[in-house]
Parts: sequence; C-alpha cells; structure tokens
Amino acid sequence: MYAVVDIAGHQFKVTENTKYYVPKLNEEVDSKITFNDVLLVSDDKKINFGAPFVKGAKVSAKVLEHLKDDKIIVFKKKRRTGYQKSNGHRQQLTRIEITKIALTKETKATKETKEEKVVTEPKAVEENKKAIAKEETKET
Repeated sequence: MYAVVDIAGHQFKVTENTKYYVPKLNEEVDSKITFNDVLLVSDDKKINFGAPFVKGAKVSAKVLEHLKDDKIIVFKKKRRTGYQKSNGHRQQLTRIEITKIALTKETKATKETKEEKVVTEPKAVEENKKAIAKEETKET
C-alpha cells in the first residue's frame, strides 16, 4: 500500500515503515503527526484519487530528528568586470517515519458515489438535448 501526500507544499510517494526527509516541520522530536492532505491512496486492488484530496484518508508519521542538508555553493561571476560573489546555503530538513496509512469506510463510499454521478450525468444531458430539439420542432 502506498499514498501520495502533500507535505509542506511538496508531494511525496510514501509507504508504511519507511523514512523520508521532508522540509522542516514545526513539530517536536518523537511527536506524532497526521497528514490529511492525501492526494492518492493505492492498495493492491484499488486506486483512490482525490479531487483534490481523498476524503477519509490519513497518513500518520513520527518525527525522528531535525537536521541540515549538505551545503550548496552558489557562485556568481560576471567576466571582465571583476564581479565575483560566493554564497552558501544549507536547507533545514525533518526526518520522519511513516507509521500508518489509514483508509476509512467513508473513503470507499465516496468513490462509489462519484462513479454513479459520472454515469448518470451524460443521460441527463442527452435528455435535455432531446427536449430542446422537440421544442425547436414545435416552434417551426
């Protein structure tokens, strides 16, 4: 089972019992977090897409540590002018472990109702077109 989750503006494909580096979160170390912004959930049988998020799907995680990424050197130069500038940056990260990907019955029910709506809407459109065509023929 896997899920695509929106964490701090970035999308991650996560599975249970795996560790990920994400942009820094304002949570304490060893605290538990729940992400409700789940874009997609897939088990072996079905894939549930969200519009934009899957209702009733939650991803639970545990904060392991806060750290900094490797240093990135930003070097700027303009030739023949004597302009050189060197700058460095270290991105702050949080290491999390995904503990559980949960689906509720509500998630499965919403998937079925969306399928029914998609099937019934085209019939209604066809009936409206037929009714409009009948009115036009009566007027002439």
